[in-house]
Amino acid sequence: MATLQRTVQVEGRAVPTDSEGYLQHLGDWSVAFAQALAREEGLVLTPEHWEVIRFLRAYFQERGVQAQVRVMIKHFAVAWGPQRGNNHHLHDLFPVGGPQKQGNRLAGLLRTKGEH
Repeated sequence: MATLQRTVQVEGRAVPTDSEGYLQHLGDWSVAFAQALAREEGLVLTPEHWEVIRFLRAYFQERGVQAQVRVMIKHFAVAWGPQRGNNHHLHDLFPVGGPQKQGNRLAGLLRTKGEH
């Protein structure tokens, strides 16, 4: 099954993504891409969003796979404390698919396995 393509306008350049906004080419990621995609998704990126995005990118770079939500919760419970480092808060930050979907899209990562 082919995935439909679309583009995200980033600083005057059309960056190819699939129909949900996942990059076609990981090398096309930039801070400007994340900001442009976030605008399209109605999300204003805060320092907390950027912490999650940086964590996701570093985790992927170190391990070659996306972080599972439970890994994110464990990390951010330590980094932010239990009031903010929990599943509910992470999903509040990324309301369009949660931290694993929307977070990965904004971090310029691939779809997680099993996504349609």
